[in-house]
Amino acid sequence: MRGSVHCLKKFSLLFRNCAAKGSLNESKMIHGHVNVTRLEPDTHLWASMVNAYVKCGSIVYAHKVFDKIPVRDVVSWTALISGYVYQGHADDSVSLLSQMQREGVKPNEFTLATGLKACSMCLDLDFGKLLHVQAMKLGFCLDLFVRSSLVDLYAKCGEMEYAEIVFHSMPEKSVMLWNALLNGYAEEGDGEKLMCLFYNLKDMETKFSKYTLSTVFKGCANSGYIRAGKVLHSLAIRLGCVLDEIVTFTILDMYSKCGLADEAIKVFKGIKDSNVVAWNKIIICLEQQGRSQEAAKWFNLIGYTGFRPNEFTFSILVSAATDIGDLHYCQTIHGCICKYGFESETLVSNGLVSMYILNGCLFDGVRVFEMMTDKDSVSWNVLLSGFQGHETCGLVPRIFYEMLLKGFKPNKITFKSVLRSCSSLSDVAFGRQIHAHIIKNRLDDDNFVGTALVDMYAKIGCLKDADVAFNKLIKRNLFAWTTIIAGYAQADQVEETLTCFRKMQREGVKPNEFTLASCLSGCSDIATLESGRLLHSMAVKSGLLLDRFVCTALVDMYGKCGCIEDAEAVFKGLVLRDTVSWNAMIGVYVQYGQGKKALEAFGMMLNEGIVADEITLRIVRYAYGCMSLTEEGKDHFSLMSKVYGMIPTAEHYARR
Repeated sequence: MRGSVHCLKKFSLLFRNCAAKGSLNESKMIHGHVNVTRLEPDTHLWASMVNAYVKCGSIVYAHKVFDKIPVRDVVSWTALISGYVYQGHADDSVSLLSQMQREGVKPNEFTLATGLKACSMCLDLDFGKLLHVQAMKLGFCLDLFVRSSLVDLYAKCGEMEYAEIVFHSMPEKSVMLWNALLNGYAEEGDGEKLMCLFYNLKDMETKFSKYTLSTVFKGCANSGYIRAGKVLHSLAIRLGCVLDEIVTFTILDMYSKCGLADEAIKVFKGIKDSNVVAWNKIIICLEQQGRSQEAAKWFNLIGYTGFRPNEFTFSILVSAATDIGDLHYCQTIHGCICKYGFESETLVSNGLVSMYILNGCLFDGVRVFEMMTDKDSVSWNVLLSGFQGHETCGLVPRIFYEMLLKGFKPNKITFKSVLRSCSSLSDVAFGRQIHAHIIKNRLDDDNFVGTALVDMYAKIGCLKDADVAFNKLIKRNLFAWTTIIAGYAQADQVEETLTCFRKMQREGVKPNEFTLASCLSGCSDIATLESGRLLHSMAVKSGLLLDRFVCTALVDMYGKCGCIEDAEAVFKGLVLRDTVSWNAMIGVYVQYGQGKKALEAFGMMLNEGIVADEITLRIVRYAYGCMSLTEEGKDHFSLMSKVYGMIPTAEHYARR
C-alpha cells in the first residue's frame, strides 16, 4: 500500500537517528518494520535508508538497499558513494560516480566534493580533472567543499601549481583550504614554500588550528628544514599548543626524523601521557644515529612504565642489537621477543634472520628462517644475502629454486644477491640461468639489475657477455663503468681497459679512486707507460693522489714498467702506508733484483708498526734468495710460524 506522507517522514527521521548513533541493529529493525507495513518508500526514505547503513558501517546492506531503488536520485547516489569513501574504497567510489553519470544523473556540490576526495585517496588525477571541469560547467567552483577538495586532490597528486591556482582564485579562504595547500607542500617536502605559506597565514591573523601546526611540523620533518622547525616549536610553546597531544607527537616526530635525538628526548620527557609509538620514535632515532647502546637502555626503561612493546619496537631493537654486535645481547633480545610472543611476526623474524647473519651466525639465521610461518619476499632476500662470499654460497641455487617453488616472485634485491653468489662460485651456467629469469621478469632493462649482471659476468671472466649487458644499460653510472673497466684490467686487456676509460670520460662520468686504480693495474708494460702517466696526472688533478688504492696501483704500475724511481717517489708521498702499499714497493725491489733495498724496506715497515701478512713474508723470502742469504732466509722462514702464526704452504717452500 502507498504510505502517508506522515509515515514516510517518521521512518526517515528514525533512520536519521540511527545514522547519528551508528546503530546497525536498530536500522535493521526499522528496515524490517518498513517491509512488514508494506510501505512504499519515496526517494527521501530510500536515501535515508542508504545513509543509515553507510553511517553504521555496513556498506553491503547500503548497496543492497540502493539496488532496490526504482528511481535513484543524486542524493541516494551521493550517500552510497560517500559510504565507499568513508570505508576507504576510493576506487569503488570513482566507479560508482562514473556509473551515475552514465545513467544521466547530474552531480551536486556534495557529490563532486565526495568524488574529488575519492580521487585524492586513490591518486586518480585524470578523473579528478574531469570532475573539476564538470564543477566549472555546473557552477559549483565557488563552493567551499568543492574548492577544498580540489586543492587537496592537486596537492596530494603533486600538482602544486594547479593547487595554488585553485587556492588563490578563492575570494575567502578558510583554514581548511589553507590546511589542504600546506599539507601538499608538507608531503612534497618543500620546507621553504611551506614556511612562506604558513607565515602568510599567520600575518593575515587567520585563526589557524592545531592541525595546521601539526601539518607544518610534518613538512619540516619531511624536508629536514629543522631551523624553521625550531622557530615553529617556540611559537607552539608561546601559543600553549605543546600541551596538545597531536602537536607534541608531530614535534617529537620532526626531531626524530631530523636526527636530533637529544631534542627529541627533551620533548618526550614533557609528554604527560606518552604511548608506545612515542617510545618507538625515541628508540629508532637513537638507533639511526648510531647510538645503539642508548636505544637498548631506552627499551629497558619501557618495562618500568607498564607499556607493552609492539612488533615495531622489537624490529627497531633487533636492528640496534645488530649494530652492537654482541652475540649474547642478540640472543637475549631473541629470548625477549619469544617471551612477548612476537616471534611469529614476519617483520620481527626478518630482522632476527638479518641480525644473526650479519653477526656471523649464518646457521642461527637459517634456523629462525625455517621456523617462520609467514615468509615474504624480504625473508628470502635476507636469507640469500647471508650466503654472499660465504663458504656455503654453493647453497644459493637450491635456496633460489626453493623460493620459486614456493610461489615467491624474485625482485631486484633477489637477483642482485644471487648474481653475487654466481661471482663467488664462478658458475657461469647458473649465472646465465639467472639472466634468463631476469629477462622473463622484465628486469633486464633495469639499471640496478643490469649493473649486477655486468659485475657478475666481468668477475667470472665472460667479458663479451659483460659488454653486452653493459651496452644495454640506459644510464651507465660510475659503478657500472668501474665494473667493466676492472673486468678488462683483470683480464690483461689493456687496450679495452683504456678505451672504456676514455668513453666514460666522454660521457661526462668522473672517475673515482677505484676506477683509476683499475685502469692503472692494466698499464703493466712500457707500451702503456704513457697512459699510466696520464692517469697519474689525472689523479693529481682529481685530488686522489693521497688515496691508498690509487697510490698503490701507481707504485705497482711504475714498477711493472721498470720506472723504479717513479715508484719510489709515489710511495714516499703516501701519508698512510698500509701492508698492501708496502708489499707493492718491496715487490718492485725484488722484481728487479734489488734484494738489499727490499730487506731495508721490510725493516722500515716493521719499525712503522705495520703488520706483515703472508704476501709480505713470501716477497721477503724471495729477497733473501736474490742475495743468496740462505741462513738468514731459513731464520726468516721459521719466523712465519713462531712470530706470525702462519703455516707455511707449498708456495713458501718452492724456490723463486
